[in-house]
Amino acid sequence: MNFVAIDVETANPDFASICQVGVAAFRDGTLHDTWESLVDPEDYFDEMNVAVHGIDERAVRGAPKWQIVYELLAPWLQGRVVASHTPFDRAALSRACEKNGLPPHNCTWLDTARVVRRAWPAFAQKGYGLANVTKHLNIQFQHHNAKEDARAAGEVLLRAMAETGFTVEQWLDRTAKPINPLSTAPVSRTGNPDGPLFGEKVVFTGALSMPRREAADLAAAAGCEVDSGVTKHTTVLVVGDQDIARLSGHERSSKHRKAEELMAQGQGIRIIGESDFRRLLALPT
Repeated sequence: MNFVAIDVETANPDFASICQVGVAAFRDGTLHDTWESLVDPEDYFDEMNVAVHGIDERAVRGAPKWQIVYELLAPWLQGRVVASHTPFDRAALSRACEKNGLPPHNCTWLDTARVVRRAWPAFAQKGYGLANVTKHLNIQFQHHNAKEDARAAGEVLLRAMAETGFTVEQWLDRTAKPINPLSTAPVSRTGNPDGPLFGEKVVFTGALSMPRREAADLAAAAGCEVDSGVTKHTTVLVVGDQDIARLSGHERSSKHRKAEELMAQGQGIRIIGESDFRRLLALPT
């Protein structure tokens, strides 16, 4: 749950012309700290770029040049997982370093647009731009401000982790693979009719301590029918412990929110944490 998100704005179509950089650090699944700086790109400002982000020559007068900003960024980026929405920001940092004869920061990059395309099938082929995704997820931010864009990208990654149960490390692996396996891989199981929980219909959501398939296998062995989504037949929603303690409102996964809606309508669904569910499975028969 620990990572850094970054975003940059450029003065003109040249990726190396960074004029603003923003960083948002997340620890244990929550926003920990932010930092931003204007940058003197030592280049011209194109009117189209200025129309997007509102930064011009006057705004960066006296701002540090890239060589200084590069040093200021090092404590944020070195050795970290660094998230950005689309490869634009990564390419911009690489070009700015190349232009100034500096080595790229030693970090591991994670593209949150690739995460979105795999976490939510509706965005697999289109609509995965930051503005559209944040609107869908009800994430409020000031678009085209580097620090705000970085924070929003980080919040999107947190939502994807809550939605799928994948950790940052698992998303690094998942984004390197084709889109289809996650969206088509079944997590459904038929319950063991002799299991003590036979008749329960279970759905998992959030960041679990084990792979989702392993959790499904344990539940099925105990008699639970396991499904991939909450329906009117669901009786138990198992939520990752971090999520059940941390999340609220629209930060909850869509499964969690749907279960609460059905509970409000009178459906008998229990929402429990993963640890409690595992204790339930361990009870002697």
